[in-house]
Amino acid sequence: MLKPVIITLFAIFGISTIATAQSNIAQEVGIVFGPVVFQSDYGQRNNFDTNVGNTGFGIGIVHFINFSANNNREHFFTEHFKVRSELSFNQTNFKHFGKWVDKTPVTPAVKFLKGMDGKSTVLNLGAQMEFSPIKIHDYENTVGSFSPYVSLGFLASYYSTQTGSTLGLLGDLDITPGKYLTPSDGRAHGFSTETGVVLSITAGVGVHYKLTEMSDLMFEARYQGFSSDWVDGLNPNKDLYKENKSNDSQIWFNVGYIYYLEF
Repeated sequence: MLKPVIITLFAIFGISTIATAQSNIAQEVGIVFGPVVFQSDYGQRNNFDTNVGNTGFGIGIVHFINFSANNNREHFFTEHFKVRSELSFNQTNFKHFGKWVDKTPVTPAVKFLKGMDGKSTVLNLGAQMEFSPIKIHDYENTVGSFSPYVSLGFLASYYSTQTGSTLGLLGDLDITPGKYLTPSDGRAHGFSTETGVVLSITAGVGVHYKLTEMSDLMFEARYQGFSSDWVDGLNPNKDLYKENKSNDSQIWFNVGYIYYLEF
């Protein structure tokens, strides 16, 4: 299960080694942080209370390879693309929200849903490509300027998830909603407390702000879609419960500070 992480580590190490060896390539490092809206099997999808209630927090270390530094050949790739690698961490607590737990009168099924809770911790390692329509040299030479961008990449994600109930031991017939007692995807139930490694694809949109000659601020909204539906610990049998067919995902809203190691 660690193979994706090992491959990613070697890839990032290789890119960094090549970057160090090239005089026309500069490097930048930074920190990003912000709220994470987790789209999971907890709560009603596309519901405001669910999105707010199941919001966690993330923080990460980022590294950029800047191909344009000290390069006057003005190639399109070097002037518009950066490679960004990252090591990030986020944690989210889960509860059920929405119409299914707001029903009145409060039936046993509603009470069971309200009692369910969970927590997921995710460690991400990977890389992505940033594209900006603004020339990197033009942006870097103007303090106070903006450089919008879009990004696309992949991450290897190690997750640790816990599921439970405030009413007692989840899995007991007298406290667990029936849909989560059905076997699902190789597990005995539609819930699981487990750890694992999954791949995820990430796509984002953001903007860099030139704070000083050697530093930037960064603002970003980014989608991360996992290759598994177990990252949140819930995955009701999809053959029976079609409303839970989507894999887990999350949206990050990041603020970051970037420092140029070379210029």
